[in-house]
Amino acid sequence: MKKLLALIVVLYATAALAQQDDEPPPAPQKPPAHAKSKAQPKGPPKSLAEKLLACLDIDDESKERLDCYDAVIQPKPKPKASPANGVMDCRYVKEEDERLKCFNGFAEKIPKFSSR
Repeated sequence: MKKLLALIVVLYATAALAQQDDEPPPAPQKPPAHAKSKAQPKGPPKSLAEKLLACLDIDDESKERLDCYDAVIQPKPKPKASPANGVMDCRYVKEEDERLKCFNGFAEKIPKFSSR
């Protein structure tokens, strides 16, 4: 009986000490001052393909769709543009209409992902 009582006391004391040693959770860190104030979407970050597919939902041949593409891939026009071999090459196309057609051509070839 004394051994059982001693065992209970030891277990109770151990549990009390374990709870006492827990540190409070760290305070949430503030985002850097230069961080965007937009609310971050929950879930994993979108891939380049998903971002480009989202641009296809915007009206075709509109400035808004081009702005969407430009937000995904920043334009960097070159004086002599060569034919685009990949979607990243579209950023070098200086003319907006041509750049939009370039992005559309690649984005429309991306297979649709199921959202399940």
